[in-house]
Amino acid sequence: MVDSQNQMKQAVAEAAVKQIQNGMVVGLGSGSTAALMIKELGKKISSGELEKIVGVTTSFQSEVLASELGIPLQNLNSIDHIDLAIDGADEVDPQFQLIKGGGACHVQEKLVAAKAERFVVVVDKTKIVETLNLDFLLPVEVLPSAWKQVKGILYELGGTGELRMAKFKAGPVVTDQGNLVLDIKMKNGIKHPQSLEKEINNIPGVLENGLFVDLTNEVLVGKVENNVASVQSLRKGSN
Repeated sequence: MVDSQNQMKQAVAEAAVKQIQNGMVVGLGSGSTAALMIKELGKKISSGELEKIVGVTTSFQSEVLASELGIPLQNLNSIDHIDLAIDGADEVDPQFQLIKGGGACHVQEKLVAAKAERFVVVVDKTKIVETLNLDFLLPVEVLPSAWKQVKGILYELGGTGELRMAKFKAGPVVTDQGNLVLDIKMKNGIKHPQSLEKEINNIPGVLENGLFVDLTNEVLVGKVENNVASVQSLRKGSN
């Protein structure tokens, strides 16, 4: 299973990089699939196949990796547009709405996706779901002083959850912005992400949540059949 998943991730990473053209400003996502995409981009820049590329990273993870590969970088405040952003997702529903934030990078990821002229999501087929949040918890980034208050309000909205705890250190996960993350399960999943995204973000103490609504232009889905990896392109308005 692990080998098949790696095959799927590699296939969509390579397919996504094929959309990058000389002179583009590219949003570089976070997570395992995005890391493979960044590595593929680094190879093409190193070989001279792609030139005059500027990357805008979505996390310390992607910044470190891109720097090691020699990809020129700028921050969001230094650029006036992003031609193409490529990132992974934790769940994708039939309307192309997403849950992101498994790596606690969703604030910067959403800033980059929102600024991009095109936002392409790279996933393996296990991330495609009918209803969001039935299996994957919704990350909500909160100010450290407000997490308990926010948790109580989310409970009133039908959401239960806990602070995300670190695996290799004592205490909670701390985001790149210095905040904490509540991982929330809504009763019966999330069937109306547009309204819920706004409702959660209006709670005092919430910085951002992991619902990515009406941002995705294309989803590249990796599949493996008979030990052969392939990529399916899903676009809005297509069958």
